[in-house]
Amino acid sequence: MERSLRAARVATYVYFVLCGTLMGAWVVNIPAVEERVGVSHATLGGLLVLLGLGAFLGMRVAGPLADRFGARVVVPAGGVLCGAALILPGLARDPWTLAGALLVFGFCNGCLDVGMNAHAVHVEKAYGRPVMSGFHATFSVGGVLAALVAAGAASAGLTPVTSMAVLGAVGIAIALATARALLPSAPTTTTTAADTEPDTGTGTGAEAEAATAPGSASASGGGTEAAPRDVRSRVWLLAVLALMVMLCEGAANDWSALHMKDVLGAPAGTAAFAYGTFAAAMTTGRLLADRLVARFGSVAVLRHGAATAAVGITLVAVGPWLWAAFAGWALFGLGLSGTVPQLFSAAGHADPAAAGANVSRVAGLGYVGMLAGPAVIGWLTHVVALDHAFVLLTLLCVTTAAAAGILRPGSARAPREEPTPVAN
Repeated sequence: MERSLRAARVATYVYFVLCGTLMGAWVVNIPAVEERVGVSHATLGGLLVLLGLGAFLGMRVAGPLADRFGARVVVPAGGVLCGAALILPGLARDPWTLAGALLVFGFCNGCLDVGMNAHAVHVEKAYGRPVMSGFHATFSVGGVLAALVAAGAASAGLTPVTSMAVLGAVGIAIALATARALLPSAPTTTTTAADTEPDTGTGTGAEAEAATAPGSASASGGGTEAAPRDVRSRVWLLAVLALMVMLCEGAANDWSALHMKDVLGAPAGTAAFAYGTFAAAMTTGRLLADRLVARFGSVAVLRHGAATAAVGITLVAVGPWLWAAFAGWALFGLGLSGTVPQLFSAAGHADPAAAGANVSRVAGLGYVGMLAGPAVIGWLTHVVALDHAFVLLTLLCVTTAAAAGILRPGSARAPREEPTPVAN
């Protein structure tokens, strides 16, 4: 069993890298596709909304399917569809065909995204300890691989369409080859009910949040299961928090370099490092977050992470020096790094029988926030200066920190099952 579980964990890493690579392959080729189709930046921005819409629809479809048919069906199917759809934007010749291509590619990417996250929840449950943040860290690795492949393809004289086709074909092969290592369904074990004390903010994660750690048993009312309606309400609250933190992440993706250049007057080369600093800090934080969750608990990681992000973005908003801005973007990325994995994990564990559907709700609304972030900040710049617009992100992070207790088991929580922890 341990060997098959380790294989399932490795397979999950592979699918996260694959998803990041396929999405990254589209991102790094956006300028070439924009030139080929002949659209303006403004038109492309509108077309990218269709990518998000497709992803949202794919997530809502794939979540229930993952619960019904299992990860061995939905995850590789999502990988195959995503690999096949990657070439479509490269083949587009006008705005209409690009719109259709982005809608389809987004849908396929959303299917893969939710399927692999739902499977990650099952793997984490079987391990009996936090492993979700590590999976999300490898998604970023996929983006780096995509950039390296694109650079190598350009040096070799390959067209973007060719490189996207090759990556898509390799992705299909990897998705099929890795499928056998996935868990056939959610792990089933004996449930043990236990009352949970409120988090007082003291003690270690094992003491203050024993029931929030993956694989722990918890129930309210002396072992009675939470009503399905209560679980759904809790999941939607998690989804709202995901919207907030992913809106912050989306804003950083699009506005960090522009802030350094337009507000602080940094050269273009220096300004580009703002996003690099944010992304590197986020990846580093996700590599460390699982150990922090195991020691201090998921509530503490979400609360202190969001608070750290609030400090970081406030430093960006008020700091007049380049070094302060770089430090602020680093703190912002480090603080946000562990927030989304905890929200996804909590949604999946809220009701293991509906992990896919619940993760799809949280991921879908979070993705809306990711897309809305740049637009919301852009709209605010018509009213206030760009650095002052970042105060909205501070408020969202503070709200998330204050609401971190939603991760704590309570009346709106189905009991978890008690697996045997598995060593590395």
